[in-house]
Amino acid sequence: MFFPFTLKDVLKRGALVAAANWPVAIVQATADSLFKLLIAAPLIGGVFLVALVVGAEPVELMSLEWRQLATTIASTLLVRPAVLAAWLAALAVVLVGGSLFVFLVKGGTVGVLARGERHAGLIERPPLIPESVTRASAFSIETFIECAAGLFRRYAKLGLALNAVYLVSGSAYFVLFARTTETGWGMAALLTAGFVIWITAVNLFYLLTQIVIAADDCSVSVAASRVVTFLQREARAVGGVFLIILGLVALATGASILATAALWLVGFVPFIGLTVLRRLGILCCESLPTIAFAVAPNTSANLASTYSYRLMRNFGPTQAYRHDFAAAGNRVAVFAGSADELMFADKYADTVRGAGVAVDVRLIEGIDHMGIVASPKAVAIIAEDVATRGAAAGS
Repeated sequence: MFFPFTLKDVLKRGALVAAANWPVAIVQATADSLFKLLIAAPLIGGVFLVALVVGAEPVELMSLEWRQLATTIASTLLVRPAVLAAWLAALAVVLVGGSLFVFLVKGGTVGVLARGERHAGLIERPPLIPESVTRASAFSIETFIECAAGLFRRYAKLGLALNAVYLVSGSAYFVLFARTTETGWGMAALLTAGFVIWITAVNLFYLLTQIVIAADDCSVSVAASRVVTFLQREARAVGGVFLIILGLVALATGASILATAALWLVGFVPFIGLTVLRRLGILCCESLPTIAFAVAPNTSANLASTYSYRLMRNFGPTQAYRHDFAAAGNRVAVFAGSADELMFADKYADTVRGAGVAVDVRLIEGIDHMGIVASPKAVAIIAEDVATRGAAAGS
C-alpha cells in the first residue's frame, strides 16, 4: 500500500473533499446530536424515577449539586433492584438503538466521502477551480441511502466490537483506578493519561478501519489487517495527520471554552480559519473582512472602515520579517515619522539591526502616522531619497 501524498497534500485533499460533500457533515452532526439527546433521555428519566420511588420532587433533586445528585440516584437504585433493572434496560435500549442509528448514518457519510475522494483527481494541486470541487462532490440522497444500506452490517459489527473494547477498557480502568488511589494520586494520574491515550489509539484504528471498508468494499477482518499493514508502513504520515487534527480539535475546544467565557473572542475564529487555509494554499476566501476600525460615520470616502484578510496580511509584517529584509536584492530603507502616534518609531532601528542586511531607518521630524504618505514634506524627502540614493543603489 503506497502513500503518494505529502502531509500538506493529505490535509488539503481531505478538506476539499469534505467541503465538496458538505451536506454529509450536516447529516452526521445532526445524527450525533440526536444520539446525545437519546442518551440524555434515560438519564433525566432516572431522576424522575428516583423522585417517584422516594417521594421527592424532581425539581428538588435537580437543584442538588451534581455529585450529590449522582450519589442520591445511585444509592436509591442500588437498594431497589427492580427499579435498577428497569432503568438499565431503558438505558441499554437507547444505547443499542442509538448506536445502530449512528452506524447507519456513518455508513452513508463515509461511503459518500470515499466516492468523492475516488473521483476527485488531483484536487489538492493548484489551481483550485470550481470544476475540481464539482468533480469531488458525490452527495445525493440516493447515493447516501445506497452507501448507508451497503455498509450498515459491517459498520454495525465493527461498532459493536468497539463498544466491547470500551466496556472492557473502562471496567479495567475503574478497577485499577480504585486500587491506585490508595497509593497516591500520582499513579492515578498516570493511569488516566494512559487510558486516554489507549482510547484515542482505539478510536483512530476504528476510524481508519471504517474508511478502508468503504474505500475497498471489504469485510471488517480484511479491513483491519490492511489498516495494520498501512500503519506499519506509513506510521510517520498517519502520526503527522493525527497530531495536526488533534491540535485543531484542541484549538477548537479551547476557542469554544474561551468564547463561552468571553463572546468577543469569537471574532478571532475567522482569522484563525483563514490562516489555516492560507497554510494549505487555499486562497479563495481572503477577500473576507477580518478587522474593523472605529472610524467616524460618513468617512468611508477617505478612511477604510475594514480590512480584508488579504489586505491585513499585506500591511502587516510576517513572523520572519528579518529574513524578508535579508532576501531583498537591493538597498532597504525604512521611513517613519518621528511624531507617529501609533508606532514606536524610535525603536525601528534597534528592531531591524539583526536583519542580516543594512537597513537605513530615517525618521522625518514632525511627521505623524498618516503624514508619512500625506504630508508634502514627507513625500518630498522620500521622493528625493528614491531619486538619488535609490537610483545609485539600483545601478
